[in-house]
Amino acid sequence: MRFLDFLGRDMAVDLGTANTLVYVRDRGIVLDEPSVVAVNTRTEKIVAVGSEAKQMIGRTPGHIVAIRPLADGVITDLEVAERMLRYFIQKVHHRRYLTQPRIVVAIPSGTTGVEQRAVKEAGYQAGARKVYIIEEPMAAAIGAGLPVNEATGNMVVDIGGGTTEVAMISLGGIVTARSLRIGGDELDEAIIAYVKKEHSLLLGERTAEEIKIAIASAWPYEEDRKAEIRGRDLVSGLPKTVMVSSAEIREAIEEPVHAIVDAVQTTLDQCPPELAGDLVQNGIALTGGGALLRGLDRRLAEATGMPIHVVDNPLHSVVLGSGRCVEEFDRLQGVLVPEPRH
Repeated sequence: MRFLDFLGRDMAVDLGTANTLVYVRDRGIVLDEPSVVAVNTRTEKIVAVGSEAKQMIGRTPGHIVAIRPLADGVITDLEVAERMLRYFIQKVHHRRYLTQPRIVVAIPSGTTGVEQRAVKEAGYQAGARKVYIIEEPMAAAIGAGLPVNEATGNMVVDIGGGTTEVAMISLGGIVTARSLRIGGDELDEAIIAYVKKEHSLLLGERTAEEIKIAIASAWPYEEDRKAEIRGRDLVSGLPKTVMVSSAEIREAIEEPVHAIVDAVQTTLDQCPPELAGDLVQNGIALTGGGALLRGLDRRLAEATGMPIHVVDNPLHSVVLGSGRCVEEFDRLQGVLVPEPRH
């Protein structure tokens, strides 16, 4: 047993707006929990983290708030993010002492230097020996098994909770990329706004997400699914149940879906012609939770004329890609974001 193993195993973290996933070297994915922290405002103590805290959203007494420390793929509350990261690291490494792992953290490609420093700071404060950063589309491409180090163009569209990343990758680097602050959360918000306007019904975040998973689609299908939703009637103030159809929900999410399609088209326009030619053969890979939206692949295929394929494990592709960087650190070190020169 090498001394470094005793120091704590290296790990990769996909710090997502919706979920945080942790991959530990030689063990694989060991944690997948919502990025939510419940804090008691009277004592400033953390009441719950992850799944437990998510259950509390919209159901807490006044002095307990459920905070999501990341919005649109960016840390909005550094202190809470730090505490959440430390909690997850300690939960994974049961030995509290001497766990100083190297950590690879995946963040959106559009993040600024300040935001990257905030992520690194959170990692160091949470007890890391060294923090490396990888851009999400690159991690997603590696996780999806695309040949990122070869001289062919590979395009990946990673739709997460807070951001959508569209990137063209060749020779271990990102050639062109777009980072949109639109993701699964925006689809939920669009559903909430639509139901409020059309049915005078106030929905909670969790209900909107359940509806999206159950019947939302980006492409019209012959079968029109229906689902009943419960919320508060804005007129009477009483609880009420309404039936909605998948056609209505498709109309509700049209704007954010259109923005995602538009971002893919714009990235294709900016692509060097040689690489664009490769895509006709390789197609475009869809990753992230948003890739599970029914019909999104057909919608993108229609808009771009390219073959679109949803990768095998879209929810885990970013963390698996970051994990590969931990496992094969020497070979894949080149894809990590270089340290700023002082």
